[in-house]
Amino acid sequence: QVQLVESGGGLVQAGGSLRLSCAASGRTFSSDAMGWFRQAPGKEREFVAAINWSGGTTYYASSVKGRFTISRDNAKKTVSLQMNSLKPEDTAVYYCARSNTGNVYPLYDYNYWGQGTQVTVSS
Repeated sequence: QVQLVESGGGLVQAGGSLRLSCAASGRTFSSDAMGWFRQAPGKEREFVAAINWSGGTTYYASSVKGRFTISRDNAKKTVSLQMNSLKPEDTAVYYCARSNTGNVYPLYDYNYWGQGTQVTVSS
């Protein structure tokens, strides 16, 4: 069993920054690819960023590339998402998730999800 708890969301003005963190507990974390997804009101949940088990490879949605940075600390069992130059369209609930296949883009490859943290960017 894996438990994921996100933190760090909040309200920020456009152009500002936030850092989201996800703390994992339970079974092995260091062998799992991890991802961040987001869901805005009335929209489907979408891929934001992911990182492979070692942290050596990262993946980003085109909408956040160059602004967001994903990282992980396997010793602390945490994965983080540094979000810079935030835009109002980044407003959403952000979810941390664990991939059980190693694939990172499809939602169905993730079998554990956190409860989400709200990010609101005002214009």
